[in-house]
Amino acid sequence: MRRPRGTRPRAPRPTEGATCAGPGESWSPSPNSMLRVLLSAQTSPARLSGLLLIPPVQPCCLGLSKWADRPLGGGPSAGPVQGLQRLLEQAKSPGELLRWLGQNPTKVRVHHYSVALRRLGQLLGSRPRPPPVEQATLQDLSQLIIRNCPSFDIHTIHVCLHLAVLLEARPEELTPHVMVLLAQHLARHRLREPQLLEAIAHFLVVQETQLSSKVVQKLVLPFGRLNYLPLEQQFMPCLERILAREAGVAPLATVNILMSLCQLRCLPFRALHFVFSPGFINYISGTPHALIVRRYLSLLDTAVELELPGYRGPRLPRRQQVPIFPQPLITDRARCKYSHKDIVAEGLRQLLGEEKYRQDLTVPPGYCTDFLLCVGSSGAVLPVRTQDPFLPYPPRSCLQGQAASSPTTRDPAQRVVLVLRERWHFCRDGRVLLGSRALRERHLGLMGYQLLPLPFEELESQRGLPQLKSYLRQKLQALGLRWGPEGG
Repeated sequence: MRRPRGTRPRAPRPTEGATCAGPGESWSPSPNSMLRVLLSAQTSPARLSGLLLIPPVQPCCLGLSKWADRPLGGGPSAGPVQGLQRLLEQAKSPGELLRWLGQNPTKVRVHHYSVALRRLGQLLGSRPRPPPVEQATLQDLSQLIIRNCPSFDIHTIHVCLHLAVLLEARPEELTPHVMVLLAQHLARHRLREPQLLEAIAHFLVVQETQLSSKVVQKLVLPFGRLNYLPLEQQFMPCLERILAREAGVAPLATVNILMSLCQLRCLPFRALHFVFSPGFINYISGTPHALIVRRYLSLLDTAVELELPGYRGPRLPRRQQVPIFPQPLITDRARCKYSHKDIVAEGLRQLLGEEKYRQDLTVPPGYCTDFLLCVGSSGAVLPVRTQDPFLPYPPRSCLQGQAASSPTTRDPAQRVVLVLRERWHFCRDGRVLLGSRALRERHLGLMGYQLLPLPFEELESQRGLPQLKSYLRQKLQALGLRWGPEGG
């Protein structure tokens, strides 16, 4: 239908593969836009050999997009769909593989592309003599994937990214733009993929002299976020040289790099000397991003206080310090309806009483706690209103001052922090805490708070409030805590 004159064209609808930034999260490119860039790169058959041997992804694990008409298990088209999958799995050459995809457009589903890529890897890695493959064949396969990637679900996209990016054989031949796209994708989706992260680390080392700190901050981001220190031995020396060269050029990028290294417990002293110098602090005070830089510098100063006892350089002046995280993190607020916080709060209220815990209390130097209890020397849970819920900060200087002046006046009460470990606090594999979460728990522990983690697997297994109360009772009693009439 012809559009009436004078009207604007309607904006295109977002595709299934597009990725939008959530509340409080920075925007990152959609995965299928990454595929278009990555698959358009020139790739020779020799370089692909061995790189396509990716871990098999079962079709049943691949979610269906709105373009994938029917599931594999049934329906009128299940037979032809499964038949095409068998043909792809039994293809004897890359050319035959391409023919099955190109000649059966009505039977092709999104998961067939990952099946085809896996079979291509097997063919290219076959021994003793892999079949010859034409560059045109690879380009045609890339174009098929590019043309259909708007209908891909995230699992199929992830498999295709392995095809496009597992060039960790010669990653230096890719452009910084491509590697930044990969880094943003891994960080955005919490994908702790060692092979891909090592490829980024190797690229950074090889291209060190060609990269500005504004690019480096984006390449380093996934390492801190995913709590992954690469095996590449030159990774840290390379970053230290880049920081020494670029620190005065891009202050915000410099601080962002240091934030990633802080999560990895790899802060270089020379860079800390620079960002805590009066000249740097005075310079950033007049910039538009002064508040966020001061917050980052406050966190770095906390890391120096708690984790770097050997540091003797300048520190952030007390008047420049601001609370680090004065409220629950944005990701927690955005996912509050999926959180266990409300039901845990209700369980604690019924178990202990409202006066014996505090929720979302921010403790110096600015960490927000989920639930905080004050516990006497006998293990009795005390009413919070009768105690100072905060431990002194900085702990080292305050405790030394107390011991020197009046060793008998030290508060005997412990502070126990119940830490919710929600599913989104972990990398995608569900085993490694994200760097920011690990940093928060590490610092709270170093400040003297006793942590009681509540993992999401355990919370999700509780059926209803009675079971949850029993679970919390067991957790608290395991620490030797008492409450109620007999506990005080």
